Amino acid sequence: MTDQEIIREIDELVDEERQLHEHGVGRGLTPEEHTRLTDVEARIDQLWDLLRRRRAKRRNGGDPDEEKLRDVDTVEHYQQ
Repeated sequence: MTDQEIIREIDELVDEERQLHEHGVGRGLTPEEHTRLTDVEARIDQLWDLLRRRRAKRRNGGDPDEEKLRDVDTVEHYQQ
């Protein structure tokens, strides 16, 4: 997955996230929509994490393609 592909997927997911939020205004989200929103937000976090690590690897002279998507638990519970 290239940086451009990652950014494109992030953009698509951010659009979906916005649509879900807008759809829920005034009525709330269904359980399915809430689950989807949670999944979308987690995937966005995973992709940003991957993109940051790819950029860091490149800056340090490494191969960004060595970086792989980390699981949701790792990304969501990462402490800086």
